[in-house]
Amino acid sequence: MSSTKPEPHYFFLQLERIDFTAAVTLRSAICKVESSYPGFAYDFIVGILRRGDLGINMNESILRLQGTVSSNSEIEVRRHLSRIEDSVQELNRKSTSLKRILSRIPDEISDRKTFLETIKEIASAIKKLLDAVNEVATFIPGPSGKQALEQRKREFVKYSKRFSNTLKEYFKEGQYTYHNIEKANAVFVSALYLIHQTNMIMSTVRDICEKLES
Repeated sequence: MSSTKPEPHYFFLQLERIDFTAAVTLRSAICKVESSYPGFAYDFIVGILRRGDLGINMNESILRLQGTVSSNSEIEVRRHLSRIEDSVQELNRKSTSLKRILSRIPDEISDRKTFLETIKEIASAIKKLLDAVNEVATFIPGPSGKQALEQRKREFVKYSKRFSNTLKEYFKEGQYTYHNIEKANAVFVSALYLIHQTNMIMSTVRDICEKLES
């Protein structure tokens, strides 16, 4: 974990210094693709980080970036699903909210009191997202779509439990400082897995909606 925390816009800021127009174009293109294929931005930035020698914690940086990506892609997703029931719109909002809260972890993990409050927010956001998934399921006709969404839901629950267990390990024996690099990084990784599962739910819902609209 680096001593200086990289900002969420770190990558785009660096590109802007070289070519501002290219940076704006790239940001717009990534957000458009992210709206149709949730998780693309993560894979794209991970690829860049692995090829470059930037000397920063990849998991920490990607987790921060998720808050920015979620905000930028939200309108595009809503437009795409504008003809579908309000329950899908609500699921999108809950998905975005959860990812934004999770993206705050690197900045708040060093403050025990603040981090504990954030964990409560995450637990609440997870419950609201699951409730929204159940609501969407009531509008899906036929068994195949319902089964696909139910499978995504089970995977999400599995990784949310893993996230909870990772947090328990992090706080075990009072080891909760930001400088506990290994345990903090495990929290970052677990949060990223949870974000991935959130993206998979939205991707599945998008596919179902496209079939309903066709």
